[in-house]
Order: sequence, then structure tokens, then C-alpha cells
Amino acid sequence: MDRISDSDSEDAGSIPAGATQVHVYCLRNWVNDEIYVGISANVTKRVKEHNLGKNRYTKAFMPWSAFHSEAFPNYQTARIREKYFKSASGKRYLRKLLAGSLPA
Repeated sequence: MDRISDSDSEDAGSIPAGATQVHVYCLRNWVNDEIYVGISANVTKRVKEHNLGKNRYTKAFMPWSAFHSEAFPNYQTARIREKYFKSASGKRYLRKLLAGSLPA
């Protein structure tokens, strides 16, 4: 399956005001080869939430594991990268990254 979730990531209001970095993170579900892309100030906490079923979309496809994360200075620039990962070329990039044909 070659799908990447277009579910909404954390909105800007849920990113702590004092956050020094915002991360775009990519999760993989090994059961059905699903990829999920989101934004968070705390990727470790967010992955745990996904695996506890606290996200409506990812709840049905647990367990998830993070395979890529990028840090950005603010939500706006992170959102641009998140949108890229959800585009056709971004999906191809993530699949190549998973295949090991690109450096992490």
C-alpha cells in the first residue's frame, strides 16, 4: 500500500508557545505499510499518543514507529515541509528514504 495520511497534525494552538523547535515527523505502520506525517514540538510524546490510540486516524493502524524527523524554528515553516511530504513528490521521497536509497 502506498498511502500517506492527510489527517490533520497538531494545530498551531497545541504547539507550546515556548517551544524552541517544531518537528515534522514521519511514522510507519509495519502491518499495512502505511505512512503518517505530522507536526509536534515533542515527537517522542506524540508517537506514544499515536500508539495509545489518541489519534482518530492512526488508532486503526497501530503500532507506529518513527523513521524520520526534521526540526524547524516555527510552526509555519514546519507546515510547509509537512505539506511537501504529503505531495506526490514528497511521498516518493519518503518511500526512497524507507528503502534506504537516500541518507536520513
